[in-house]
Amino acid sequence: MTASPAPGLDEIVASAHVLSLPMRTRFRGITTREVLVFSGPAGWGEFGAFPEYDDAEASAWLRAGIEMAWQGAPDPMRDHVEVNATVPAVPAAEVPAVLARYPGTRTAKVKVAEKGQTLADDVARVEAVRALVPTVRVDANGGWTVDQAETALRALTENGDLEYAEQPCATVEELAEVRRRVRGVSIAADESIRRAEDPLRVVRAGAADVAVVKVPPLGGVRAVLRLAEELAQYGVPVVVSSALDSAIGMSAGLAAAAALPTSTACGLGTGALFVTDVAEPRALVDGRLRVDTVVPDADRLRELAAPDDRRAWWLERLARCHPLALL
Repeated sequence: MTASPAPGLDEIVASAHVLSLPMRTRFRGITTREVLVFSGPAGWGEFGAFPEYDDAEASAWLRAGIEMAWQGAPDPMRDHVEVNATVPAVPAAEVPAVLARYPGTRTAKVKVAEKGQTLADDVARVEAVRALVPTVRVDANGGWTVDQAETALRALTENGDLEYAEQPCATVEELAEVRRRVRGVSIAADESIRRAEDPLRVVRAGAADVAVVKVPPLGGVRAVLRLAEELAQYGVPVVVSSALDSAIGMSAGLAAAAALPTSTACGLGTGALFVTDVAEPRALVDGRLRVDTVVPDADRLRELAAPDDRRAWWLERLARCHPLALL
């Protein structure tokens, strides 16, 4: 598909909807997900940078949305993508109900290191998942110190393996140290790649075995594919994951995963975390999602519309980020 010229701000605002999506349980510290969606000549795009991100960082998210709406997705290499279940930091007793929303999945990513919880809570949750799903990953979102990570990872692997531990600590140097100390667990980098000026620094430093990549913060599907090529030169595979995207934003993640030469279970099943979304949920069949794009339901756009003050906040942010996104 030939790319259309970059849109002016007025073109984006003309079709913009600011949405407030209710969530089934607290995830990443929030119970409501706000996003701004808009349409262009190639379809719909999403701008959903988290509110705490500054304009420079948020502009990459807008660039990714513009790419999908004005340029569309690259040609896919497959029409379905395997996904992992995502288990928030819920009590172990709630794990079966969470996993029931992910029929056929054979991999689960489990949130750990939640503030206010203990290592015993993490171990119980992981064991509950391990009893039902053969392959388990954990994600600490940088929440541990090196010593805490070492202790936790040894406890979490006492009764079974982990495919990898995602971002156990915040810094590249800490990741490298954990990787040195805990030999039996692969280390995956997420924030150290998507929030870094140099996404390759983490692999050059020998701090990661796996790279978790997300389309919006990296600036688009094609940017993800370029980074995946570079990472392959270091022998580091990528796992495409969601940035807590709506059904519209998820189209970009699916497009990236489908365009990679090879693909492992991706973190693109997070639509199950929403009570309702802008379109009918994609059907998860045998742990896989079909690669497609969606058109939002008009009634849902109205029902999920954010309050006026939040719409104004997002439109002001859009205006600030627009010139940065086009650089």
